[in-house]
Amino acid sequence: MNYRRWVAIAALGGLLVTACGEDDDNGGSSSAPTTNACPVDGCEIIIVDADPAGTEIMVTWEANFAPDFAKNHIHFYWDTYTAEQVSGDAETKYEVEQGNWVPTDSMPNMVTEGPTSVEAREGSSTLCVTAADFDHNVLDPALVNCLDVSDLL
Repeated sequence: MNYRRWVAIAALGGLLVTACGEDDDNGGSSSAPTTNACPVDGCEIIIVDADPAGTEIMVTWEANFAPDFAKNHIHFYWDTYTAEQVSGDAETKYEVEQGNWVPTDSMPNMVTEGPTSVEAREGSSTLCVTAADFDHNVLDPALVNCLDVSDLL
């Protein structure tokens, strides 16, 4: 192979590697956000306690992952909606009307507000959680945890 052809091939290879981004410490590409921070079994959240917080409710929870809006985080919602409905792709992927939720990556507490406020519960007495990705798409609608908070209403 002549020298010019070898230089051209090497340069093209370098361009392709550069275009794809460098590997980061997580084995991914630095040109795109890391999209999954879940263990192999999936991101699970458990509501462990709920206490009064004025007219609202302070929920304490545990997760098997470190919530981060740049990766995966948590959607809190009243059980008037399903996990599929509290997903950013509710209408396109699950073909259901999109519901309301509050996203958080604050650990380990969340005080109900906005769509999860006591006033917005539409008769529900059960708060639920599920994990979502950085686009607010629910990761696994089967991995949901709910807690009856009727004694705090």
